[in-house]
Amino acid sequence: MNYNGKVVWITGASSGIGEALAVEFAREGAKLVLSSRRRDELERVQKACGLDASRCLILPLDLADTSAVDTLTQQVVATFGRVDVLVNNGGISQRALAKDAPLDIDRRIMEVNFFGQIALTKSVLSVMLKQQSGHIVVMSSIAGKFGFWFRTAYSASKHALHGFFESLRMEVEGEGLQVLIACPGKIKTDISLHALKPDGTAHNVMDKSQEDGMPASRQKNNNLDYK
Repeated sequence: MNYNGKVVWITGASSGIGEALAVEFAREGAKLVLSSRRRDELERVQKACGLDASRCLILPLDLADTSAVDTLTQQVVATFGRVDVLVNNGGISQRALAKDAPLDIDRRIMEVNFFGQIALTKSVLSVMLKQQSGHIVVMSSIAGKFGFWFRTAYSASKHALHGFFESLRMEVEGEGLQVLIACPGKIKTDISLHALKPDGTAHNVMDKSQEDGMPASRQKNNNLDYK
């Protein structure tokens, strides 16, 4: 796809994969909608992308609270007229054994990683169906393919995304829409720092597997690495 002039909405855009995607889409000439909980970090990303307000809309969003998603979608359409790509990248991880994690932690992770993504997707879906075009991306994980210890709820939330978005892909394939499920491996981001411990506080540790992971700004195409 030629992204020049396309409207790309990215959640979890304040760091990691979301930030790297924002920079790459900006280089391709896209107009960006950047969402996460932290406005100051989104403003930093906007500056890194080199975009002014005519090409970048900052919309703070907490995926744990989906009450405002329709209002946000209307704001995007009012500003740019359409949504061409939605990248569901926001989420939260976990560092807790199932026996130690209370049910409210499981629910919190599912609320952010699953229901938050679904609510925003359904809101944008009506816009894309009216356009008869659009690309929906959901950021899953290798943990969405098989389980990982210390990540029971996280892995479950990613598995749930596969069930929803694989089904959605079949439902909209004749409507001009495309659905992509991305399953990154170990990427060097802050995800382990913010992962939830059994008591609901942040793990606040950069796991070695994360530290040694591939930089978010690097992509792999077959046997070739490129930036």
